[in-house]
Order: sequence, then C-alpha cells, then structure tokens
Amino acid sequence: MNLQDQYDDAMFDFSTGDYDLAIAKLNAVLAQEGSHFDARLALGMAHYRKGDYPVAIAEGHKAEQLRPDEQLVHTNLSLFYMKAGDKSLAEHHGMRARVASWKADKTPPGAAQSGDPDLQLAPPGPAAMPAKFPEMPWKKKPAP
Repeated sequence: MNLQDQYDDAMFDFSTGDYDLAIAKLNAVLAQEGSHFDARLALGMAHYRKGDYPVAIAEGHKAEQLRPDEQLVHTNLSLFYMKAGDKSLAEHHGMRARVASWKADKTPPGAAQSGDPDLQLAPPGPAAMPAKFPEMPWKKKPAP
C-alpha cells in the first residue's frame, strides 16, 4: 500500500470517529515521511477530537514548522489553545490565520503555487472587445 493510500485509510477512520486507529495510521505515515503535512495536520485534529489538547497543540506546532504561513495551521492552533484555556495564544493564532488568509488573497490568479502544476489555474486571457457597441438610448438622436 502506498503512502497516499495509507493516509486515505487513516482519514477514513478519522471520519468514522475511530480516532485511536486514525492516530496509529497517521503515525505510521509520518514514520515513513515525517514531512507529510496533511498527515501532521490531521494527527493534531485527531488528538483534539479525543480531548488531548496538549498533544494536539504539540502536533499543531510541528505542522506550523512545515508550513508557517498556512492559514489552517493557525486556525487549528487557535481552536486547540482555546479549548486548552489559553485565550491569549488562541487570539494570537487566530490573528495569524487572518493574516495568512490576507496573504493568500493577494496571490494573483494563475500564479504558480506549490502542488501539482496540472491543477493550477490558467492565466487570464486578453479581454474580448464586443463586435458592436450597444445603442445608447440616453443620447438624443439628431432631428430628421
């Protein structure tokens, strides 16, 4: 079974609420590839769902090391800290999530981003000019 299939299998267990099994499978994925961002992010969320907030926070920070400007990382950390009772750090990560979303909004359409190049947006083409301009009824027509 390849790494993606293992990850998908773990996420199926997560989606059915079997967090212990999902955690075991996500740890197996991370043992093979420690920089697997999605597995690291999901592992933090699985611990959160179990109510193990300190471990969820630790896993969230490991995901943050992989992608420090990822909005979802900071959204999760904000949630984890809020449930753990640390409002100050929850607000800090909430703000970092908002800043990350603003940065993402400034990415021009079609700009190269990480990931599969086949899934990138096509660059915008030139604007097409209408073949004939519409009549302008607000302009007076000359008297005959």
